[in-house]
Amino acid sequence: MIPVRGFEGKRVAVFGLGRTGLTAARALIAGGAKVGLWDEKAPAREAAAAEGLPLLDLETADWSSLDALLLSPGVPLTHPKPHWTVEKAKAAGVEIVGDIELFARTVNAAPPHKRPKVVLISGTNGKSTTTALIGHILNGAGKDARVGGNIGLGVLGLDDMHGGAIYVLEVSSYQLDLTSSLKPDVAVLLNISPDHLDRHGDMDGYVAAKRRVLLNQAKGDTAVIGVDDAWCQRICTEITAANRRTICPISAGRAIGRGVYALQGVLYDGLGERVSEVCDLLRARALPGRHNWQNAAAAYAAVRALGVTAQDAAEGLMSFPGLAHRMELAGQIKGVRFVNDSKATNADAARAAMSSYPKFFWIAGGVAKAGGVEPLADLFPRVHKAYLVGESAGDFARTLDGRAATVMSGDLETAVAQAFADARAEAERTGEETVVLLSPACASFDQFADFEKRGDAFRAIVQGLVNPTRQEASA
Repeated sequence: MIPVRGFEGKRVAVFGLGRTGLTAARALIAGGAKVGLWDEKAPAREAAAAEGLPLLDLETADWSSLDALLLSPGVPLTHPKPHWTVEKAKAAGVEIVGDIELFARTVNAAPPHKRPKVVLISGTNGKSTTTALIGHILNGAGKDARVGGNIGLGVLGLDDMHGGAIYVLEVSSYQLDLTSSLKPDVAVLLNISPDHLDRHGDMDGYVAAKRRVLLNQAKGDTAVIGVDDAWCQRICTEITAANRRTICPISAGRAIGRGVYALQGVLYDGLGERVSEVCDLLRARALPGRHNWQNAAAAYAAVRALGVTAQDAAEGLMSFPGLAHRMELAGQIKGVRFVNDSKATNADAARAAMSSYPKFFWIAGGVAKAGGVEPLADLFPRVHKAYLVGESAGDFARTLDGRAATVMSGDLETAVAQAFADARAEAERTGEETVVLLSPACASFDQFADFEKRGDAFRAIVQGLVNPTRQEASA
């Protein structure tokens, strides 16, 4: 745990008692703050009280006695409208912060010789893989890298800091909205495409939130920016003109000037006077597809900025084991490969996996984002058949009508059984391996608590097909 500095003796309200809120509360207490916790859900309050954490009913509390509100990132700050706790805090002049901001103030309060390095990673897609990949390369090169934030442990739940540590943190746009003083040594902005517009008002608000990953950087810091979309291209141009930090553009499909890029799967280092070949990413089993080439380019640029050699970086790319729920092999049986891409919670994320297979049986659906699956129309010819689940099933069926065969499966277990039967028949007919791809292009909240639970359920169902005896024994 990282005890929070700068709030000693101050009264801090904590709203939202999920992983982030509870971790932050413990860290605040460890640092000497006086906290009061609240959540609208009674079970969450009861769990906190059972742990001995003090509750404070924020609906009836005297807000004038509070110094700060720690807001969990899932709670609306501005859109579609400010949460009632936000309105009460603003009315009372109470500062609103997030857990990344608490970490930032703790870093800033440390003496220079104890201050760790910080890498922040954001973007619409690929940030979890890139975060894990950077941590993997750094640790493989003998560095003390701690990976967390929006992936794995909340940042304040990581081991306490020292001068040789490197914190590699995935940050969401929600977290960035609540962060103002963190100065990352390396900031990575992978890409931007429409997402979470309900929480940011419009595309301008979303881009502004993502851009905050670059906040406070100065001379000696490094900004790694993907230049394969118009929004990030513009940001890269603007901050290059400001000329306050080292800029490293990255691309997954074209040669660029000074930077790191991939062409046809080969990663190139253009950071020095000469361009050199780093490695053949087609041989990196956990990094298939163009989207992962961008992740690899970003990770390579980031670790090179932190002093890792080109050779160690290349070895780390090749040895990376991959992440659960991101094009994860969930099982193979009777010529059928099952791929768990539950992390694909929007169409743009689903495109990455769908582009990696020439033909597949597609399980999709859940809580649809703006635009549904229409942006994936160019990939519909690759779909043998689509098995639709969740509340978006009807809308997706209408979008796919006449362009791909569909089955209204309803739930995940039914979809897997139906897809397996069809994929096995196709494998037997052609003698070639077939793919069943769970890449929902949707949030999971209609049927699952989060994409991890959805992916875990998919994996369990598949393992029940692969090892039916084991499933019966555990039943």
